[in-house]
Amino acid sequence: MPQCSIRRRERDVIIQALRAGVVPRLGLQHIQVGRAREIEEMVRDVARIQDSGATIRFVIGEYGSGKTFFLNLVRLIALEKGLVTMSADLAPDRRLHASGGQARSLFAEMTRNLSTRTKQDGGALPSVVERFVSLAAKEAGEGGDVNAVIRSRLAHLEEYVGGFDFATVLSRYWQGHEEGDEQLKSNALRWLRAEFATRTDARAALGVRTFIDDASVYDHLKLYSAFVREAGYGGLVVVLDEMVNLYKLVNSRARNVNYEQILRILNDVLQGSASHLGFVMGGTPEFLMDTRRGLYSYQALQSRLAENTFARDGLVDLSGPVIQLQNLSPEDMYVLLDNIRGVFASCANGNESVPKECLTAFMQHCSKRIGDAYFRTPRNTVKAFVNLLSVIEQNPGADWQQLVGGVEIDGDRADGPDQGLSIDDSADDELATFRL
Repeated sequence: MPQCSIRRRERDVIIQALRAGVVPRLGLQHIQVGRAREIEEMVRDVARIQDSGATIRFVIGEYGSGKTFFLNLVRLIALEKGLVTMSADLAPDRRLHASGGQARSLFAEMTRNLSTRTKQDGGALPSVVERFVSLAAKEAGEGGDVNAVIRSRLAHLEEYVGGFDFATVLSRYWQGHEEGDEQLKSNALRWLRAEFATRTDARAALGVRTFIDDASVYDHLKLYSAFVREAGYGGLVVVLDEMVNLYKLVNSRARNVNYEQILRILNDVLQGSASHLGFVMGGTPEFLMDTRRGLYSYQALQSRLAENTFARDGLVDLSGPVIQLQNLSPEDMYVLLDNIRGVFASCANGNESVPKECLTAFMQHCSKRIGDAYFRTPRNTVKAFVNLLSVIEQNPGADWQQLVGGVEIDGDRADGPDQGLSIDDSADDELATFRL
């Protein structure tokens, strides 16, 4: 078996995900290019969260422009800096606010995807709770009252909505730990995951009068941000993708109550009412700017999220809540494809799968077929390039020059302009790429 410069699991995850047109959960640092200024802003946001602040960002871009990739990169940056992340995609049955369980379903999905630096694939809630009770036990010392320490450390949570019951649930978890009652521990974790649907069930299992319902999702996110700090982490970052599903809601009242929830979060962040908490939300331009159904249809949000009118003629302002993803340049695309080529070659005993000339030829082919859209929305271009490299890898005798001419790319335009590119091999030396 050949020696790999990238872990084989990461290599396989990257290739399989890119080939399917989705973002890999691992190894993003091996293929990340461009977006340097946007990433710098997100690094500052993470530092602000660690320093008792709060942030909110709306990452806006067309389908296939790299929103999900960017959101996952932000998530990894937060994890590397010692924060906890929660993430989920919105869907028809997962919203920020609802009355039929959709908001609770979103919260449950976020807690299933809760991650830490040592457990980046999700499912880290039990380990976070264990870390907290371990710290409390250490503080209490041998023979000390651990439950009293837990109550003391979480006393400030009682200022929040639902804070008293939140602390009670964590005390029940410790009780189950001490008594060897796995069912009690499981019930406590179920409550924290929003898996109880009625007060009766919550009282019977844990002796608490409330549960995480549709109306209290944001309140419990604030509780989580305070709790993870007590567990020794830097704060909480909530990553929500596919916000366009709110834009797609047919019922205007359902849209508006969700937009009201976004306004509440935005006001808390901008006014300094939240701490150690960050939100990153990904959506399309329509979700933001459509004045009939998007965020701009809600006047209070439009006034807060409007673009800086002085940021024009090539000037940008990334300090506001909205980050419009800048288009990848042809040079960025060249470096991206070269990085993907490097991933393929990482387990080939140092032999490159294709020469660099193939990259230029492939980009020229894309430019002729679909014009400059191939680097503005790179998903389909990347899928086609991964398919090309997969064929060459499995058929060593194949001629890449003949294969490039036959590549089909989703969204091909037969009448696309012929914008032949001239990109030399020094392009990757001139671009500064981000590395975790």
